[in-house]
Amino acid sequence: MPLMLILGATSEIARACALRFAQEGWDLCLAGRRMDALQALAQELYAKTGRTVDCIKFDALDSSAHAELWASIEGRTDAVLCAVGLLGDQTAARHDIDAADRILRTNFTGLVPLLSMAADTFEQRQRGLIIGISSVAGDRGRGSNYLYGSAKAGFTAFLSGLRARLAPNGVHVLTVKPGLVASPMLEGRDLPRCLIVSPETTARDIANAVRKGRYTLYTPWYWRSIMFAVKHLPERLFVKLKT
Repeated sequence: MPLMLILGATSEIARACALRFAQEGWDLCLAGRRMDALQALAQELYAKTGRTVDCIKFDALDSSAHAELWASIEGRTDAVLCAVGLLGDQTAARHDIDAADRILRTNFTGLVPLLSMAADTFEQRQRGLIIGISSVAGDRGRGSNYLYGSAKAGFTAFLSGLRARLAPNGVHVLTVKPGLVASPMLEGRDLPRCLIVSPETTARDIANAVRKGRYTLYTPWYWRSIMFAVKHLPERLFVKLKT
């Protein structure tokens, strides 16, 4: 049976994706920092789907351990879904270089080593699937979250480059750009409720995009139009917005 490795498996989007792909016939390997939470999720998924679900420890900030991790599962992994993310505290990170570095590494540079290893393996096999969950925040830097946004912009560009490199070799790379998804990340923030969707909606859109062979997915669909307008707003107007 095909096996999907899910990085950052306890996030709300990752949990919904895990259930969706397990229901579609995938076995899973859940990766994250908290083994207790991973094991609880694994038991829940097995009870609901009957699929084989393993757990493995993964920390995006501990890149020295990534080679050993990949070597342990490389031979049986057919797909990687990366759902690691950290919004962080932009205000604090403006004056705390360690906090800023944590945002950048968690959302981008800390993910490159393992995804690069997966890319090499899949390229040699001439098949494979990489799904990277980026964000609409990476489409244009905003004053309120430019560290998170710049990390996601870098991650989006990295996935685009992987796709260009791997597509001729039968490897599919999907970049996912969610808008506002209900999660602890949004708690306490003053946001338009009409734009917030469930993780299950996002997972459904991702599964459909994989099935259709899409390269980039804005989810929900209307974020493509929203971000088109945002990206083309003149800079002299954009800097005046409270974003």
